[in-house]
Order: sequence, then structure tokens, then C-alpha cells
Amino acid sequence: MQRDVCAGPAIPKRIVGFHQDEENHWVADLECGHTQHVRHDPPWQVRPWVTNESGRATFLGRTLECVKCCQPDA
Repeated sequence: MQRDVCAGPAIPKRIVGFHQDEENHWVADLECGHTQHVRHDPPWQVRPWVTNESGRATFLGRTLECVKCCQPDA
């Protein structure tokens, strides 16, 4: 699978919510309308906070770098 690549610097966007995809992986909903997976998949991605509701709630309002916003066709 090819990852998104920015044409410029990634743009920080606030997390406004979460949902699960068709494979039950957690996805952050960003203020720009884009989404980003936030998997807890040790040792590659260590995000234990995503595995429970209170952990996800603490990340509402925090930022993730949106690689889709920096693409020319975004």
C-alpha cells in the first residue's frame, strides 16, 4: 500500500472525532474534513490511548499532521 506523500509541509489539523472503519480500526476525523487512521499496532504504532473511549476523548482537540491538506488536489 502506498502512503500519501505531501507536496509541501504537512498541515496540523485538530481532531474533532473518531469512528471505526470497515475493519474496526480507529480513524480520527480532522477539522478539515479529512481522516487519518490512528491504529495501536505495536511495535510500529504505539497508541494505547486509542483502544478505549476515555483515551480517545483526551485526544479530541489535539492535532495530527494532515498529509491530504498539503497535496495540490486536496
